[in-house]
Amino acid sequence: MRFRPRYCLPALLLLPLFGCGAGRDEFPPQCPTAKLVPALAELTRYAGPGPGHDLTDMVLQARVVGVDGKCETVNEKSVLPTTVTVSIALQRGPAMKGRDADVPVFLAVVEGETIRDKRVFQVHLAFPPNVDRITITSPPVDLALPVSAQKTGAAYGVIAGFQLTPAELAANRKGPGG
Repeated sequence: MRFRPRYCLPALLLLPLFGCGAGRDEFPPQCPTAKLVPALAELTRYAGPGPGHDLTDMVLQARVVGVDGKCETVNEKSVLPTTVTVSIALQRGPAMKGRDADVPVFLAVVEGETIRDKRVFQVHLAFPPNVDRITITSPPVDLALPVSAQKTGAAYGVIAGFQLTPAELAANRKGPGG
């Protein structure tokens, strides 16, 4: 076997690149993935108690239509700052009194099947005059995810939905029409 320098030249040119990329104690800021659970992403509120409702009893109907977020690298290597917003499409029902309402939204940080953190907050909405459908975006929610060289932000998921009553959850699981 003979040594052929022309075949070694490309390998020698690539040698300096082996030191590129994340350093020994550095890692990329991979963000968590957003997840929607269908039974928790819809909310229909009716006027009055009871199982029998029709369209004229509807106060409000809402659906989570998007979860958006960003994460960024900071000097702190053990925390990944993450900001999340939730977009909600809403329809005002005939039984709604007034034009303002609050809907209970939650954000949960999960690792596999385990909930690591959950925050419930009210998103205020105001329907303009002569408008019965709107889409709004929640204020940003800041999260601090614990990370390490072995666990990036990709190890987590963020679930968004409505904080439902047991009756609302049961109606969602039952399907359209409650």
